[in-house]
Amino acid sequence: MLAADPEEAGRRAACEARASMGEQAPSFGVLFASPDFLGSAETLVAAVARQTGPIPLIGCVADAVVGGPREVEAGPAVSLWLAAELGPVETFAMEFVRTPSGGAIAGYRFEPDRPGLHLMLCDPFTFPADDLLAHLNEHVPGTVIMGGMASGGLEHRQSRLFLDGRAVSVGAVGAYLPEAEVHPLVSQGCRPIGDPYTITSADGNLILELGGRPPLTRLRELASALPVRDRELLADGLHAGLVLDEYQAERHQGDFLIRAVIGADEESGAIAVGDEVDVGQTLQFQVRDADSADEDLRRALEREVATLAGRPAAGALLFTCNGRGTRLFPEPDHDAGLLTAMLGQIPVAGLSCAGELGPVGGRNYLHGFTASIALFPASMPA
Repeated sequence: MLAADPEEAGRRAACEARASMGEQAPSFGVLFASPDFLGSAETLVAAVARQTGPIPLIGCVADAVVGGPREVEAGPAVSLWLAAELGPVETFAMEFVRTPSGGAIAGYRFEPDRPGLHLMLCDPFTFPADDLLAHLNEHVPGTVIMGGMASGGLEHRQSRLFLDGRAVSVGAVGAYLPEAEVHPLVSQGCRPIGDPYTITSADGNLILELGGRPPLTRLRELASALPVRDRELLADGLHAGLVLDEYQAERHQGDFLIRAVIGADEESGAIAVGDEVDVGQTLQFQVRDADSADEDLRRALEREVATLAGRPAAGALLFTCNGRGTRLFPEPDHDAGLLTAMLGQIPVAGLSCAGELGPVGGRNYLHGFTASIALFPASMPA
């Protein structure tokens, strides 16, 4: 819904969301608002709380806001997603605290062997989400994190996060849903090009050899054999795809963890990627364009439809990159529109993120240019 006044926007969003639930009482809410509400976030979330009552709620101000099949990239917008019968919901806040030895993340403890989903929305300026995810992957395996980095205050380097009935400006907010059934879908939107190679020498995030030769040599050979369109895409932004399952006989789009190539050394021929790599991993170079991103998301949704096997979806939360939308696709509303077209006119809310959180290959990652979807299937009949 659209409105410029925070009191009116909060009231209308809550009334419309409550009306869509019929007689059900909400037990959890997720709230997103456009940058028009950056300075009035506290008033907005308080107005919502007066209508919904004291329910657990998280959210943030975002560069663009998703509501149903729409992605509102300009103008005032508020999207409120309400749910019932998800089981208990525990909201929490986290902060990065500097210490003499560096820093620590405080405010919430992730316990091992706890089922369920953690939704998180993080301030990109004060909260090291990638460090948290690396820690969880190593020490609390099985934890599932979905969400994104708040994008509504990038110009002024400030964020507004919503937690229950208030707004906070640092750290991260989250909600733990121990009993809710949630299907995570992560579409990274890249397409592999050329041949895969084994990393034969590496140091941290530096790849020194691919298949026994310098990566830049491999890349130049690849570029010379590509069609013109792919060479243009490669020049616009090169990515590395790290194979998720080394035992998989055939690899296709969606079978990789995508990381950007962030640098190269002409003298040695080494390249740097946006994550640490290991000798023995398989890498294949990747490119991204609107067609590749559309195909990847479409395939992810098709797989989910097959998984549901006729069972309807009840709702979804969409965390899509702020580099997608009309910055990538020729038409507006691509991700939200495709989601609702393939899964039905279900309640959908979301935001454009400055980095998306979602699991790939059983581990949690901070992504870029990705659509990360938390899908809530309808409850099975008793």
